[in-house]
Order: sequence, then C-alpha cells, then structure tokens
Amino acid sequence: MYRLIPKMDDLLSNEDIKALEMEYPVGLVRDFINLELQNIRSSIKDGKNKEFILAKIENIPNEVRNNLANYLKPQLKRVVNATGTVIHTNLGRSLINEEMAEEMVDILVHYSNLEYDLEKGVRGSRYQHIEELIKDITGAEAALVVNNNAAAVLLVLSTFAEGGEAIISRGELIEIGGSFRIPDVMEYSGCTLHEVGTTNKTHLKDYENAINENTKVMLKVHTSNYKVVGFTDAVSNTELKELSVKTGVPLIEDLGSGVLVDLEDYGLDHEPTVQESIRSGIDIVTFSGDKLLGGPQAGIIIGKKEMIDKLKKNQLTRALRVDKMTLKLLEEVLKVYFDKNSVADKIPTLNMITKKTEDIKNHAQELKEKIDNLNLNFTCEIVKDYSEVGGGSLPTEKLETYVLEINSKEFSEDKIDKFMHECELPVVGRISDKKYIIDPRTLLSGDDDIIINNLRKLGEKI
Repeated sequence: MYRLIPKMDDLLSNEDIKALEMEYPVGLVRDFINLELQNIRSSIKDGKNKEFILAKIENIPNEVRNNLANYLKPQLKRVVNATGTVIHTNLGRSLINEEMAEEMVDILVHYSNLEYDLEKGVRGSRYQHIEELIKDITGAEAALVVNNNAAAVLLVLSTFAEGGEAIISRGELIEIGGSFRIPDVMEYSGCTLHEVGTTNKTHLKDYENAINENTKVMLKVHTSNYKVVGFTDAVSNTELKELSVKTGVPLIEDLGSGVLVDLEDYGLDHEPTVQESIRSGIDIVTFSGDKLLGGPQAGIIIGKKEMIDKLKKNQLTRALRVDKMTLKLLEEVLKVYFDKNSVADKIPTLNMITKKTEDIKNHAQELKEKIDNLNLNFTCEIVKDYSEVGGGSLPTEKLETYVLEINSKEFSEDKIDKFMHECELPVVGRISDKKYIIDPRTLLSGDDDIIINNLRKLGEKI
C-alpha cells in the first residue's frame, strides 16, 4: 500500500501541480503536497482499503489547491457584531465611520508629511499633527500619543517614578483585559508599588502618611471597568492635588476608557471626563483612544507641558510610538468633538450607546419580518433585554434594548452559533436561556442582509 504513494518529483511534473506553481510560491506548494502525502500515510496506517487510498492519491492536486486557497484567505476579516456589546474588545472595539476611513486612503497610498515640517522644510514631529487638537479639546498644556493606554501608564511611570515609589489606593489596583494588571505595569516601569488604604475605603491621611523621601508620584486610577458600592470612600482629585502642591509630589491619573463628552446629556450615568481631570489640576492624565472616545487604538497622555516634554525625550517613546494610520484616524475623530451637536451622530460608539430603545425595537421588527419571510423552520421572537457598553467602560450601565430570540427544532443554539461563525461573512451573536440571540443595537448598514443570507444557508441544511 505504501508503494502506491507517488514520489514528489512525479507529482511536481503533474500539469495541475505545475499550474499551482505559477500561482503560488513553489516552496508553499511542496509543503502542502507533503501534507497530503502524510495524510495518505496516516490513512494506510489506520487500515483504509486500496480504493480509498487510490482515490486520495488521485485527488492530491485538488486537495492541494483547496488547502492553498484556504491558507491564503484573509485571517483578519469583517464580522457582524450581533451581541449588543458596543465596545467589544474581541471584535475590534470602537468603529470608525466611513467618511473618516475615506480620509485615510490618501495617507495610505501616497507619501505624507508624517515627520516633515512643510513650512520650515526640515524634519518635524509626528505628534504635531494632533497635539494642538488634543490641547484645544481637553484644555491641557501639552499632549503625547502612544500605542495604547497600558503603554501610556508604563511610559509615564518609567519617566517620573523609576527607582522610587508610586503611591496608589488598594481599591484602584485594577486588572484590565487579557489579565494585564496595573501592579504589573507599575513593576515593569521600574518603580515600587506603595499601596495605601483598603479595598473599599481610602482617606487623604493614608496618602499623607505614605509620602516619604522615596516617593516619586501619586497615581490615581479610575475604576472604569468595575464599581465598588456600599460602604466606600475615596479621595477626590481636588484633595489629592492640594496634597500634591503641598508636598511637591506629582499627581498622575489613569482614566482608563476616557470620555470627552458629558454622558449625562444622553441620559446615562456620569463618567468623569478628561476635561474634568485637567480642570482639577492633575499633572498627567492618561486614557484610551478606542473606548468611549470612539477612535483607533491609542494611549493618549495629556498634562503639564514640562512633564510631557520629558516624556517625549524618554527612549521608550520611540518604541511605543503610533503610526501614520493611527494619527490620521485620531485626527479625524478629534475634529468631530468641536461640534458637540454632531458627536453622537458621527462617532459610531456613542451613536450605538445612545441609540433610542424605540428605534432598536423597530429595527428588530423589520429583521423579524425578513427572517419570517424565509419560511424556514425557525421560531423568531422579539423580547426586551439589555445591551452592554463593553470594553471595560460604564460597567453598571445597562442599556435597554429589544433582541431577537431564534430557536430551531433541528439545530441547537450552539450549532446555530457555530454555523454563523463559519459563514463567509461571520455573524457573532450570543446565547442566553438556550436561545440564539441577535441584538440590533450593534448592527450596521448591510448587516441585516448578511444575517438573512447566513440563516437561509442554515435552512438549506434542514
């Protein structure tokens, strides 16, 4: 049986294989041929009969072609977010609207003045393109952008606290996504963590008693991804700033998600804004670009000019710097914030968070009618539910919504979910109470058609 297996040279002389070598790198073609030959050896070892083995050998060119095509399919692809979680970290967090994306094409396909001062004709700074925008919007003296907020905190602490102590409340030792923890970030920055207070209560005297000759900074971390309620107490920014001025110890605040508008204007719970932190006198404030701000992944650092200037000189800044795509997208997003009346319309994240419940219900009804018109053996029901903001933002905020519960006698909710993931344009819904759930809150234009098309394909399997 093993003698039936063709040699590599014989296969390479096959016309179909030769055609593949014109389309794909020769080494890659050989790798997939070897993979098929190994599969055939395994089949022989498993006791497959001669007919089966001959059929496998005959089909080698087709299998190699199919495997090559699958191998080179895009791995990072568009998906439909039907979960109702707006800032979904696993699905790419905040979205950029199409107008902003179009503005980026020019920068991608042409050269740009990324680090060139057109006025002076000399090398410039990549940060000059957005620093003024950030300053005008936040009221800060200066600004710097790095590749994410964890990097921002790392850079700030390595610049101002390396070799010394950083005071932080025990109630603010948070863990962010992917098991990254504030204490670990602090450790890698080269400073020593000095915890004060307790999990639920920290007082001003705790900070006062902790300050010593080794204290380099006081770090305040906004617990944007959870809330401690009940018997609690925390020290305000104003109180800490007074202590900072009195002792000369710089005050740094990590806002986490970071928001530039008052969410109470949209009927949501108050979330401390970046502007509030600057007005309270905080020396350095860090926050994310791809959460409540609604932009690309970035860590934004704002504050006192003399301190930002020191950050720019830190050698880590080059390692953590952002590219032209991030800078251009951030520029386009920030421009929107000059017109408060259009922010919720032009920033997809804020648009989804503030979407009216009645509009979601109407959308759910329209989608239900389309599903019903498929005449498949599915039951589809509209029920009241709750969406989430996600991304470690507004953890206690439950957004009232209407969802579609889909049930099938032929397929379990897990099988429906798996099938929707495996489609050419995947749909990511959620499962609750043994029902497959679609939440219209996070659906975009064109997503309905994708959902209907995928469900139609599933129905064909019945």
